[in-house]
Amino acid sequence: MLIQNPLNEYALAYPLLECVHLGAMTLGVGAAMLVNFRLLGVVMPQKAAAELWRGGMLWTLCGLTLAIVSGLFLFSIDPGAYSINQAFRFKIAALVLAIVFHFTLVRRAALSAFSKAASLTVGGVSLGLWTLVPFGGIFIGFV
Repeated sequence: MLIQNPLNEYALAYPLLECVHLGAMTLGVGAAMLVNFRLLGVVMPQKAAAELWRGGMLWTLCGLTLAIVSGLFLFSIDPGAYSINQAFRFKIAALVLAIVFHFTLVRRAALSAFSKAASLTVGGVSLGLWTLVPFGGIFIGFV
């Protein structure tokens, strides 16, 4: 006898979980993007990138943790379908790259004195990686 996923038993489980997932991604990625925009010199020129990094770290970690946990619950609803979906695989690869890049190069750029060109490059690449994550998510239903 197969064990049924309780999330499949309730009609509102998926949409509510999706809302939590999107909100958590907005929180985590939004806080991370503030640092990237600061590295690009677009926002808050009066604040140092290191100050934004330290101030946003808790928000980034909480948001990404909740997004990953809620994402795992969403995945558990139909793991077979997600596992073979190319857009889902793309999203996960982009997410892993964005997280690794954020906690290595973006952190170093924010906390140390990178040149203007290096800061612009790091901030731009990081923004690009974070932008790929929701685009992968959007196309999951179409692939």
